[in-house]
Amino acid sequence: MTFSHPVLVRWSDIDSYDHVNNVRYFDYFQEARILFLASLVGVEGDYFAHYPVVLVSQTVDYLRPILLRHPPYDVDVWVEAVGRTSYTLGSRIVDRTGGGEDIYARATSVLVAVDGSTHAKRELSDAERDALVRHVSVA
Repeated sequence: MTFSHPVLVRWSDIDSYDHVNNVRYFDYFQEARILFLASLVGVEGDYFAHYPVVLVSQTVDYLRPILLRHPPYDVDVWVEAVGRTSYTLGSRIVDRTGGGEDIYARATSVLVAVDGSTHAKRELSDAERDALVRHVSVA
């Protein structure tokens, strides 16, 4: 399953080259990732209070500049792999306004489950693992 979240470019996201600053791409990916994870297990409110995780790695491939405009770009998120204590999410920023799929950036994010009190690494709960495994896909 691929989750899609529309993201509007804000004026403050634009840099001196008149396109979205590369650091803002991380914000777009994070916003969609949080909403995706909450939707997986049907959590209302703070997903991380129920299933604490930390982002340990994120790589981004910038494919083309994102410009300021009114129609939103879509940020797609999916589960690529699930381990014992961690999982990998894939993401991409896509423009679908012209009827096609123009990809602007791709990201790979690795998240590790942690204990909410001690912050020590923990195994994924059965509920987490089941929800993640059910949504493994390749986009």
